[in-house]
Amino acid sequence: MKLGNVDFDNYAKNYPSPDGFFGKYGGCYVSDELKNAMAEITKAYYEICKSRKFIDELRRIRKEFQGRPTPITHLERLSNQLGGVQIYAKREDLNHTGAHKLNHCMGEGLLAKYMGKKKIIAETGAGQHGVALATAAAYFGLECDIYMGSVDIAKQAPNVARMKILGANVVEVKEGLQTLKEAVDAAFSAYANEYKDAIYCIGSVLGPHPFPMMVRDFQSVVGIEAREQFIEMTGELPDSIVACVGGGSNAAGLFAGFLNDPVDIYGVEPLGLGEKLGDHAASLSFGTEGIMHGFNSIMLKDENGEPAPVYSVASGLDYPSSGPEHAFLRDIGRVKYGYIGDDETIDAFFRLSRTEGIIPALESSHAVAYAIKLAQQMEHGSILVNLSGRGDKDMDYIIEKYGIR
Repeated sequence: MKLGNVDFDNYAKNYPSPDGFFGKYGGCYVSDELKNAMAEITKAYYEICKSRKFIDELRRIRKEFQGRPTPITHLERLSNQLGGVQIYAKREDLNHTGAHKLNHCMGEGLLAKYMGKKKIIAETGAGQHGVALATAAAYFGLECDIYMGSVDIAKQAPNVARMKILGANVVEVKEGLQTLKEAVDAAFSAYANEYKDAIYCIGSVLGPHPFPMMVRDFQSVVGIEAREQFIEMTGELPDSIVACVGGGSNAAGLFAGFLNDPVDIYGVEPLGLGEKLGDHAASLSFGTEGIMHGFNSIMLKDENGEPAPVYSVASGLDYPSSGPEHAFLRDIGRVKYGYIGDDETIDAFFRLSRTEGIIPALESSHAVAYAIKLAQQMEHGSILVNLSGRGDKDMDYIIEKYGIR
């Protein structure tokens, strides 16, 4: 498939460019000192990503520790309620630790061991990345510092407990809005002081090069598996695939398997409470080009051109920008990006739980809600939605705020 000047036959080899750009997005906008640290990570990644020993070890971990491949489930009862469109779910909620995040965290942990690092540092919003990285740290015998905003700590108490049980040091971030952006700020500051002995394991397809590429590559297992499984299950490709997008790691992983296929691809952003700035985190839908946290992408800005305050019911989606590859795929028209608000998200959370016996994460519930709307617009066909995580972490918060519907 070719779209404009982009040849998807060789897409992964050509994007990003050697200096980390997807078109005009991406790059490595950090201090000279941190540029050297990023160059060290890039060099090490390129060395091991083609290494048979590394690939074999990662495959073994995925099979024996993570429980991959995760299955695809036909959501038959939900589909029957909606009409003639059949909805399927890629079950990343069944990946060890309950979300897709472990896919790149085990890869980053293996990279840290290869580089001789003693500690891994990261941020987390919903806590799934923090839990996954704490798991990787325990598996590889590494120290682990996880930075998390006070608001998210209160919302995601079960995941905070899991991180501590796994041996991670959870550092509470009390500055600003006390959510994901501030956690990233704090983690970057800590890494700048410890990069000689530590590696910063970014939790999504964002940050300075090589992280948007590296996290996408590790997450591409989702799309590769899903494509093969769907064809085996149905004899054909899905008509549409859907995934939620905050930073965008689960979406990048799913999309990677289908970019070269005649499949409609949808990324779903959090509209939160509405279109007013500060009430949502739909950067690709309402933002403009800008640089933050070491990369150029589309971001939501305040009146001073700084990252705007954002909100989402899902802690893992409340970030004022999105991965540079998503901005690129939006611009060239390969992926359509829409949005879903809190109310539809909560309705989808309960509907999937009661219709199919699957309690989804609030992040994933955005994708489920969008898939439901899409199915109602289509006369026939199939939709594959990425169920990026399970909702155990969200239940106390939902019951407290919304009750049992």
